[in-house]
Amino acid sequence: MVKEVTLTSLFDLEVIEQGLYRGQSWDLGFRALYGGQVLGQSVMAAYKTVESNRIIHSFHSYFLLPGNASLPVVYDVENVRDGRSFSTRRIKAIQNGKTIFYMTASFQIMEQSKLNHQLGELPDVPAAETLDQDIALFLANNKNIPAHLEQALAYHKPVDIRTVDASNSLSNNKQNPSRKIWLKSRERLSQEDIALHQAALAYASDYHFLSTSLLAHGISPMDKRLIIATIDHAMWFHRPFSFDDWLLYSIESPSSGNGRAFVSGKIYDKHGVLVASTTQEGLVRLKNED
Repeated sequence: MVKEVTLTSLFDLEVIEQGLYRGQSWDLGFRALYGGQVLGQSVMAAYKTVESNRIIHSFHSYFLLPGNASLPVVYDVENVRDGRSFSTRRIKAIQNGKTIFYMTASFQIMEQSKLNHQLGELPDVPAAETLDQDIALFLANNKNIPAHLEQALAYHKPVDIRTVDASNSLSNNKQNPSRKIWLKSRERLSQEDIALHQAALAYASDYHFLSTSLLAHGISPMDKRLIIATIDHAMWFHRPFSFDDWLLYSIESPSSGNGRAFVSGKIYDKHGVLVASTTQEGLVRLKNED
C-alpha cells in the first residue's frame, strides 16, 4: 500500500532539546536526499528559536555533502544575534555525525514602509487550471511503474506542480534555458502559520530549478552521463503569500560554464505580486568530459 504524506507532516519536527531538532526524510527517488527538504526543514527549525513576531526575510545556504533519503536529519540551530528589529540564526543539518548543509537565516519584525516598488509583472502564461499536472504527464508516459518508484511518486504529490509548455521542456532540443511552473500545496495550510507557508515554498523552490540550465544544451536530467548537484541556494521573501493558492515560478539560467550552472527565479502570486526571489548555483558536468 502506498503511504499518504503531507507537507504538514514533513515540517512537524521533533524537539530533541532547545535548538536541536529532528526531521524525517522523504525518498523522492533521486540519487540523493532532495535538497528542498533540508531547505524547508531548516527554515522551520530556525523559526522555533525566534520570537513569534519575527518573520524570515532571507536565507543563504550551502550543500556540503549528499544527504541520505533513508535517514532522518538533525538540525542544530545557533542563535547568532537578536537585535531590536532583526534576528540571525545559523542552521546546521547533520546525518551520521557529519554536517551535510549550512544555512544562515535572517528574520525581521514586520513593519509598514512608504518605500514600496516592484519591477516586473506576472508573465503571460496559461492559467494553472488549464494545464496538466506534471505527475499525471509522467504517469502517462511511463507505464508499469515498479513498486519502489510508486512510493517515491507519493512523496511528489503533496505539491501540485504544472509546467507551462511541458512537452517542450521535456524535449531534448536545445532551447532557451527558461521555465515557468505553477505550484501550490494540495492540502489546506493554516493561514496563521506563516512559518509553514514559507518552509513549504522553500521546499518547492528546488523543484525544476538547476535542471533548467540543461535546456540550453538539450540534455535530460535523466541522462546517465550527467553529474548534477546543488552547491548553494539563496531565497528572499518579499511579501506575504499563501502556499495553498497558485504561485508562478519563473526560472531562467543566465550562465553555465567551468562545470557549474547558475539559475535564478521569481515567484509571483496569481494576482501578479512578486512574493519571493531565488538563486542557485550547482555542479553540472558530463562524465568523461574533456
